[in-house]
Amino acid sequence: MPDTQLAAADLDATTNKTYDTIIIGAGIAGMYQLYRLRELGLSVRVFETGSGVGGTWYWNRYPGARFDSESYTYGYSFSEALLEEWNWSEHFAPQTETLRYLNHVADRFDLRRNIQFDSRVSAATFDETARRWEVTLDNGERFLTRFLITAIGPLSADTLPRILGVSSFRGQSFHTYRWPHEAVDFAGKRVAVIGTGATGVQVIQTIAPLVGQLTVFQRTPNWCTPLHNRKITEEEQKKIKAGYPAMFELLRRTPGCYIHNTDPRGTFEVTEEEREAFWEKLYSEPGFAIWMANFRDVLTDPKANTLFSDFIARKIRQRVKDPKVAEMLIPKCHGFGTRRVPQETHYFEAYNLPHVRLVDTRKTSIERITETGIKTSDAEYEFDMIIYATGFDAITGAFDRIEFRGTGGRRLKDHWAEGPKTFLGLMSAGFPNMLTIVGPHNASTRCNIPRCIEQNVDWITGLMRAARDRGITRFDATPEAETEWSRHIEELADGMLYTQVDSWATGINSNVEGKTVRRILQYQGGAPAYRERCDAVAAAGYASMVLT
Repeated sequence: MPDTQLAAADLDATTNKTYDTIIIGAGIAGMYQLYRLRELGLSVRVFETGSGVGGTWYWNRYPGARFDSESYTYGYSFSEALLEEWNWSEHFAPQTETLRYLNHVADRFDLRRNIQFDSRVSAATFDETARRWEVTLDNGERFLTRFLITAIGPLSADTLPRILGVSSFRGQSFHTYRWPHEAVDFAGKRVAVIGTGATGVQVIQTIAPLVGQLTVFQRTPNWCTPLHNRKITEEEQKKIKAGYPAMFELLRRTPGCYIHNTDPRGTFEVTEEEREAFWEKLYSEPGFAIWMANFRDVLTDPKANTLFSDFIARKIRQRVKDPKVAEMLIPKCHGFGTRRVPQETHYFEAYNLPHVRLVDTRKTSIERITETGIKTSDAEYEFDMIIYATGFDAITGAFDRIEFRGTGGRRLKDHWAEGPKTFLGLMSAGFPNMLTIVGPHNASTRCNIPRCIEQNVDWITGLMRAARDRGITRFDATPEAETEWSRHIEELADGMLYTQVDSWATGINSNVEGKTVRRILQYQGGAPAYRERCDAVAAAGYASMVLT
């Protein structure tokens, strides 16, 4: 074996629980990273909490779960054969189809043999002398690895509301992320949904026609726009496959890796008639065009944003019959696009059904969950089922739930206590040999995520190839590089309206103690600029890093 080969035998000859690389998570990111590292000939182990692959699409089985990126833009791009053989049935595929796709990928490339399921990582500690990580599962098993890669996802740390009595309810209750694998019967049921974010919107519009009664408890309404989903015709299927090369090239150039690109005009550079016609066109188009292909200043100019928010508010009033309910569904505390925009199909029309009611929890607060339902400040409701669409401790939450300890025993949670500190959103100083796919300060968290995942993984694979070929056993970001990158993140976000709004994108989560201070968690320079920065670091021999 060459001296430069990263051999498990060099790490610990006494155990078969030693690997060149351990990956945490077998979702889209973890699966692709496994595929790439196996190409390098490295020994790899993936630990996955669930019983199957898929990550987000394994866990989120709730009614109505589906893409809001076009299906064909979301799948992996690394294999022409895979692109050719897989047919997406809808422009925005449902969760069931997406999970079938990811299982197909796992089978096609024989990925499962390197994945250990039902295995939750509880801790990882760096051994400075041995230059390796010790990874501990929640059952006490321990493993050794030279390199550690997290692929734990930005929306995987689900949160229940901090309401008294959550565990006391005697009926059925589910968080959308923890939806049961078996079918749930809604017929005739009295159902409560707490939360009206993207997940809540999908659940509400799907189950409203099925239940006996539906009560929606809303704290913050959202600017929802039509998805306009439909089946993919045979002719469209042919055009999609023939157009993959051009489409992926387009996705490399757009800021969020969507097929939609920002309109170069300003809101006030056109006449009122032109503006209204353009917005009507966007409202009738599928997917995120209305968010990603709008005028260039809608997300930065308060006046432009207010004007477009008013346009969407008029649409809501037109679709909801009861004027009072319509006003409850129109956001008053944030402008369009400053929080994630839920894509919907007849969501607003659900509130026109006689058995659906909306409760504003800012005016009528939930006091507690009871054995039979929910008690608010002015009423008590009985339910057969409570659905918690209460979201996630986003981006950093999944990291907080694992005890990462770097040099000197420093905890990552402490290192990030006042906000994430990273270099390229891929590593943190003082945590050698540890890389984070889709972590904070990374373009992936504001992106058509598989496109940015592939960029992350390919860059990491390049670094791992260099480590293999040059006999590198330790690499780390310098504190100076980390400070500069974190400052760059702040500068890019300056002037963005979303930074003034409480949301998961700014680190606010009232369901998590201490998550009350706004932070910049995302890279705002766009995916092409991010890719250029990463490529420049690699081309300079991984400048701003210490490689030993």
